[in-house]
Amino acid sequence: MKADSMKTNRKVTAGCGRNGRRGQALVFVTLSLTLVLGLTAMVFDMGVIYHDQSALTASTQAAALAGAEAMSQAGATTASVTTVVTSYSSVAGDQNASTFLSGASLVTGYPMFPCLSTLTSTFGTACYGPSNSNAIVVRQKVSVPLFFLRIFGSASVELNSTATASMRGATTSPFNVAIIVDTTRSMTDTDTDSNCNNTRISCALAGVQVLLNSLSPCSQVLTSCGSVTGGNVANSVDRVSLLAFPPVTTVSIVNDLNCLGVLPTTSAYANPLLATSTYQIVNFSSDYRNSDTASSLNTSSNLVKAVKGTAGTPCLGVKGGFGTYYAQAINAAQAALVAEQTSFPTSQNVMIILSDGDATATCTVAVGGICTAGDMPGASTTSGTYMSTLQQCHQAVTAAQNAATAGTRVYTVAYGAEASGCATDTAPAITPCQTMERMASSPGYFFSDYTATGGSSSCVSASQPVTNLSQIFQVIAGDLTVSKLIPNGTT
Repeated sequence: MKADSMKTNRKVTAGCGRNGRRGQALVFVTLSLTLVLGLTAMVFDMGVIYHDQSALTASTQAAALAGAEAMSQAGATTASVTTVVTSYSSVAGDQNASTFLSGASLVTGYPMFPCLSTLTSTFGTACYGPSNSNAIVVRQKVSVPLFFLRIFGSASVELNSTATASMRGATTSPFNVAIIVDTTRSMTDTDTDSNCNNTRISCALAGVQVLLNSLSPCSQVLTSCGSVTGGNVANSVDRVSLLAFPPVTTVSIVNDLNCLGVLPTTSAYANPLLATSTYQIVNFSSDYRNSDTASSLNTSSNLVKAVKGTAGTPCLGVKGGFGTYYAQAINAAQAALVAEQTSFPTSQNVMIILSDGDATATCTVAVGGICTAGDMPGASTTSGTYMSTLQQCHQAVTAAQNAATAGTRVYTVAYGAEASGCATDTAPAITPCQTMERMASSPGYFFSDYTATGGSSSCVSASQPVTNLSQIFQVIAGDLTVSKLIPNGTT
């Protein structure tokens, strides 16, 4: 009996132990299940937060890029740009609105329009946007509801996203740029305004230097553009040609490049242009800087010699000798651009014309309605269409518009354009300023330095308020790029 009692006690004791362990397991399972459910809730809600934050960031960046692009458009204001920003935001009813970002809004005080010195010094992006800005900062916020984490007392979380974009700076297609500079007698006059205070030709070519410092001779990833052949580097990006009027003889072009103080021999605006004459001083070249990051121009380049020289004085001189007729120069530039684009099919053609806008070529002798002596031998004296001694300013407008129709982006810089002129033009009458304005392929491509000595204060570009020639060329260079995202906090 005693032995049986002891066995029974051991069974009871063992049973109690197992029952106790069953209770411990239940507690463990309960705790584990709570932890698993908590982790599941956290993973799910964190996934929702990650998804919504990514969507908010994407829409904020899109809004900033759209706003930056709108900033450089003609007549842009803070209000008009803000409208564009909002239209690309996640605000209800706009292009990037979504159900999971319901309630998104722009943070009060945004978008901001700063003038960032880094962009000016590094990329040449002038502060000509709304409120004298060159960048935009956009910030959005949204309250995102949580699901499982509600049981832990968190019903929602506020997400924020900030994006900063530069008005310009990102390169697009390679460009073929033809620059036409007026080198008639008036360009020897001194421009005494505070923007330059030098001869008009020196002021004009200083602007061209700014442009060359802003274009891309070769890829940004290369530390050096490498060897030069015929004025071009391997894998060139932006190629630039310099033209001037009146035309010069081909054998005397070297005098615009050697800085010996001898002027090239000028030629008449003959119809057709003499085979021994040309408007093109320098062929399309990409050796103007040794690399895309080089801070100075390459003085071994013929293009740089012409506009800057080797000691800071441009080799390109003012020829004079004939009146002003630039429709033929525009046609010559367009022909050169078309030929260059044939060699580089993915490139975009650009023409920049700098002049006071007046046309003054004369004919001293005409026989049978054809000029036989004077500035335009071979031109009609009766037709008024290209080439004719009549309607000379209108012919320039037509030539530029034809280039634009062919796909060339035409910029014009009215340099000291006067309130009257274009004496050969009637029915309808036209002024030098109107000529330059109508030659531009878009209102935003027309610039005017009306502060120049002799210029008319009425010759103002409604779309581009800058008047300093260097700033004008900086804006043109920036216009050949597009907006891009930059790090938040850039100064």
